[in-house]
Amino acid sequence: MTSPLVAVLARTDTLGGVLTAAAPSPTPTEPSALDKGVEQASRWWTWLTTVGLKIAVIVVVASLVLLVLRTVIHRVTDHVAQGTPPRRLGESVVGSTLLKVDPLATARRAQRARTLGSVLRSSAAVLVGAIAVFLVLDAIGVNIAPFIASAGIVGVALGFGAQSLVKDFLTGTFMLLEDQYGVGDVVDLGPATGTVESVSLRVTKIRDADGTLWYVPNGSMLRVGNKTQGWSTAVVEVDVDYFADLDAVQHLLEAAAARVVADLADAVQGEPSITGIERLSAEAITLRVRVRTSPARQWEVARALRIETRRVLEEAGVPLSGQRDALAAHRAALAADARPDEPADGGPPR
Repeated sequence: MTSPLVAVLARTDTLGGVLTAAAPSPTPTEPSALDKGVEQASRWWTWLTTVGLKIAVIVVVASLVLLVLRTVIHRVTDHVAQGTPPRRLGESVVGSTLLKVDPLATARRAQRARTLGSVLRSSAAVLVGAIAVFLVLDAIGVNIAPFIASAGIVGVALGFGAQSLVKDFLTGTFMLLEDQYGVGDVVDLGPATGTVESVSLRVTKIRDADGTLWYVPNGSMLRVGNKTQGWSTAVVEVDVDYFADLDAVQHLLEAAAARVVADLADAVQGEPSITGIERLSAEAITLRVRVRTSPARQWEVARALRIETRRVLEEAGVPLSGQRDALAAHRAALAADARPDEPADGGPPR
């Protein structure tokens, strides 16, 4: 038998355990609004001092690199347009002055420099901007591998879909770099022949002799014939009568060429040359006069050669091909006009 004291103690212990089990557990203290604000500010500060600072550095460096590239491109293209080298070591005043004398060459240099400068500036902006964007995306935790893959796919698609456009741009770039032609040149491009009025990366504008303005895509040019680059040649072919004295005709042509060279000394380079028989037929013998000229002056010199050749041959009585009878009749008419009129009865002239 248990004693009454032990029973009371056991009952008390059981009741205390039940009360303890039934009592709720104490809850932790919730953070206040101030604590939340401090924690959020701490997170922003951490982001700004790590990711934000990295993004700012990327943007600043990209802007400085782009500014330097654009400045260098602008200075180089400025020197090209003005005809002066970027570095002035060994530059002479006479040389820089001679580079600016020819207006056609100056226009060509300026056109080429402006076009190349625009292309280089745009390319630099696209390249630096793309690199900066990818670096920023990488800094904020974005996986840039899909973007790079997508850019490659888009590039391939554009390459296939715009082959002619890409071809025009690439051809135009190489034409400008190689200085195949420029503004003011007279060129033969196959589809059109005329004077170049504008050159761009995609298309070249040409004005022909009839005044028609042709737009020729650069990628469509299989050949380019520049008639006014470096120097030119004035060529005049003369068809004289088969029985004409060739030595006398050659001396007459030399005299005509010497007269033209004296009159147009600024357009002629070197001495004229009269070749031998170029063609021989039953009706005519063809002789050729060649004079080396400055660019774009060959047509002026050729016209002067034809005028002077006609004059000396007519004065010497040398007929052109098929004109023997016409020349004889012409000389007889001139002689009749030069004689005073005589009366039919033999009296004194009137």
